Amino acid sequence: MILSHGALLRGARPGDEPGILACIMALAVYENEPDAVDNTVDDLTATLFGPEPRAFAHVVERDGQIVGIAVWFITYSTWTGRHGIWLEDLYVLDSERGRGYGKALMRALAALCVERGYARFEWTVLDWNEPAIGFYRSLGVTPLSEWTTQRLTGAELAALATPR
Repeated sequence: MILSHGALLRGARPGDEPGILACIMALAVYENEPDAVDNTVDDLTATLFGPEPRAFAHVVERDGQIVGIAVWFITYSTWTGRHGIWLEDLYVLDSERGRGYGKALMRALAALCVERGYARFEWTVLDWNEPAIGFYRSLGVTPLSEWTTQRLTGAELAALATPR
């Protein structure tokens, strides 16, 4: 799909990994976690384009450069009995914001949900990220304030996995 300023929104393809990783790293900096990204180009290649992909991405490309990404995966709701999309990362480079690229990425994933009969399109947002929250509200999003995200990593993850 052609967007403003000659940008192209499309599904990610092999060769996009460095641009996707650059956006992931820029997002980590924005979220005050600049050292948190362990992901690599090789990891992205295996994840997005391996024999059994478990995650997917859409990109916005302008002048041969990836300027925006939506990285997502398929979920399942036991309550609806249908799949959905979980948006892991949405990011548009600072220099490219205000051109509708974020909204176009969100629309593409919403359209994919509708096309496939998926029941939900979900993600999290940091509670201090007012620009993102405002953007999501402008799309008609309903916040689920009664739900909190839980995470298990590192030593605690290993400890739980170890039988006692």
